[in-house]
Amino acid sequence: MACEQISYRKSTRVGIIGAGISGIAAAKQLSHRNPIVFEATDSIGGVWKHCSFASTKLQTPRCDFEFSDYPWPQRDNSTFPSYLDILHYLYAYATHFDVLKFVRFNSRVVEIRYIGGGDGRETTNLDVAAGPGEFGPLLSGHPVWEVAVETHPSKTVERYGFELLVVCIGKYGDIPKMPVFPPNKGQEVYGGKVMHTLDYSKLDKEAARELLKGKKVAVVGYKKSAIDLATECAQANQGADGQPCTMVIRTLHWTVPAYWIWGLPFFLFYSTRSSQFLHQRPNQGLLRNLLCPLLSPVRKAVSKFIESYLVWKLPLVKYGLKPDHPFEEDYASCQMAILPENFFSEADKGKIMFKKTPRWWFWNEGLEFEDNTKLEADVVLLATGFEGKKKIQDLLPQPFSSLIVDSSGIMPLYRGTIHPLIPNMAFVGYIESVSNLQTAELRCKWLSRLADGLFKLPSIEKMLDQTIEEIEIMKKTTRFYKRHCISTFSINHSDEICEEMGWKCWRKNNWVLEAFAPYSSQDYGEED
Repeated sequence: MACEQISYRKSTRVGIIGAGISGIAAAKQLSHRNPIVFEATDSIGGVWKHCSFASTKLQTPRCDFEFSDYPWPQRDNSTFPSYLDILHYLYAYATHFDVLKFVRFNSRVVEIRYIGGGDGRETTNLDVAAGPGEFGPLLSGHPVWEVAVETHPSKTVERYGFELLVVCIGKYGDIPKMPVFPPNKGQEVYGGKVMHTLDYSKLDKEAARELLKGKKVAVVGYKKSAIDLATECAQANQGADGQPCTMVIRTLHWTVPAYWIWGLPFFLFYSTRSSQFLHQRPNQGLLRNLLCPLLSPVRKAVSKFIESYLVWKLPLVKYGLKPDHPFEEDYASCQMAILPENFFSEADKGKIMFKKTPRWWFWNEGLEFEDNTKLEADVVLLATGFEGKKKIQDLLPQPFSSLIVDSSGIMPLYRGTIHPLIPNMAFVGYIESVSNLQTAELRCKWLSRLADGLFKLPSIEKMLDQTIEEIEIMKKTTRFYKRHCISTFSINHSDEICEEMGWKCWRKNNWVLEAFAPYSSQDYGEED
């Protein structure tokens, strides 16, 4: 039976979900298409606005985190910008390029339906994308996706039709990853306060200080958010009445005090074309396949060289914080954390303590560990991450929801942007690198040119093969491959994107810079 023709309150060619770094980058690159950007909150900024603490700072040097056509007013790499600096920079960028006019604030996407074919009928027919043929045109003249948007505070719902839908809701925020416990060992038996970092980030500075001051606090986790939380806790508990904060750690990761190793700039080890030559990458050819095993001792030596500095510079052995895995594995999974300046000085004063354990659970006065020891705690802060993949799976309709994450737990995205079996939809901000802003902006440029028909994609079969090869390389490089990080072959990844767009791959002025200088957003400015 034929379905009715669907009519839309609003219809345009391009829709973007989310106004964080990736969403604003997408809106700028697609601005000639007059996109509509749906932002669920009342401001742009994404996790920088809604998941940051008072102490949150950028993890990369300032000049590695800027748009190619909008450098920082003061390009000083001696300090790391705070989250407020990042927000001010993003607002200035959006204002300068008049991007805010595209953003619909307080507009939450509550449903997405696939209506491909242009006849208005709902369908889940994968034939439009699957098979030996080509990935269809992104802008075909007919709506492919129907998006229901709830506007606050009115709670009214409007439906929009889009030919191209760009999802930029990110992997962090919104859905906290909560630990699962056996019966009678969860937080229901605990008499204190339990809070995830998502909720902690909503507290103002005074409320956060009041929560921590004079309290025995346990921070679960040992990535950047956990380290920042422990430092804030130590600062709130200065003086004789202050209580120590205990970090409960399941998996250790390498931490770095600054981007200098034995007097050498860090970029020399992983962020130049010559340094990345040591690492395996997709489509590397027979010669490089033969060379990679021979270069393995050099890769290990680089990792050991960095580890030797970190063990000398930081009291990792003293506090039992030296990881068992190589530094390279943390770098290859984008998990290297920059330490706050006073982190270990607070540990030396006894304000930050450490407990390593593979498993833990609650008891009525705190936490209990697998070795049968117990920790009293008034407050337990969970820096346990977010369910970013669940967030996007909940948003997409079937069968696309099942396709977006593969059996290994990775989003198999071609060029880190499109799923070969999901038509007319793009995902920005789901692969990681040393600079996620640079990664997002270049892929938005690629997407814009693809939407304009300036180049064609390979066959679906070739795109799937490419994504599989990238995933296999990540699996060989690090045990933490599910983070989908391309840091050890990021330049090659960008080379292939440039090649598809018809740009030259080698972006520097001479071969010395090409070999030994780091790549940044400034290298990927518009070509004439």
